[in-house]
Amino acid sequence: MTSAEAPPSTGHVSGLGLDDVRVRFGELAAVDGVSLRLPPGDVLAVLGPSGCGKSTLLRAVAGLEPLAGGRITWEGADLARVPTYQRGFAMMFQDGQLFGHMSVARNVAYGLKLKGVRGAELSAEVDRLLTLVGLEGRGDDVPATLSGGQQQRVALARALGARPRLLLLDEPLSALDRDLRERLALDLRTVLHDTSTTAVMVTHDRDEARVVADVVALMDHGKLTAFGAPEDVLGPR
Repeated sequence: MTSAEAPPSTGHVSGLGLDDVRVRFGELAAVDGVSLRLPPGDVLAVLGPSGCGKSTLLRAVAGLEPLAGGRITWEGADLARVPTYQRGFAMMFQDGQLFGHMSVARNVAYGLKLKGVRGAELSAEVDRLLTLVGLEGRGDDVPATLSGGQQQRVALARALGARPRLLLLDEPLSALDRDLRERLALDLRTVLHDTSTTAVMVTHDRDEARVVADVVALMDHGKLTAFGAPEDVLGPR
């Protein structure tokens, strides 16, 4: 089924809930009445052209853009008064934003240390995450020695190391060439599903959305125009 929006919540809602979310920049309605549900463990791709409001919606979920109306909930709790750093969400950007002066292992360990992980447990978890993203044995390298695709794998491992309740991905593969993007999209889906990570990914690439997402939302001029399974919203490949 394809629908422009999910119904408003009644009572407790598991996972992420958006109810009539609005973000304005002056007179511009950047996000205009978006409502949807994302159950725990599912991956949502928000798809649309540049300027359609998809990245603004992602930033609103993160708490980086104030709402002009509506509400955003996690596990039924309104996040209106919850600052970004207390939401338990993690963001991954298209350029990775790795710490260039740190080794790969120290980059991955960063979020884990914020969670209080130390010693042998920290080393074991860093090794596990690097293996998960296909970079086992590269912990002593520095980001500058890695390819663009490898750097994005490190960024993904670091984001997962923060053990987020929700992972927000802002066009994480768009800076890569087409062939590499297709390979990493498959790997990204595998990693997210193997870790049961709930995620929202912004993209302008329909094939990428088909590969990675369980559900797709189309946006245009700030509005949600379709919402449903990839094959329903995007049609067959």
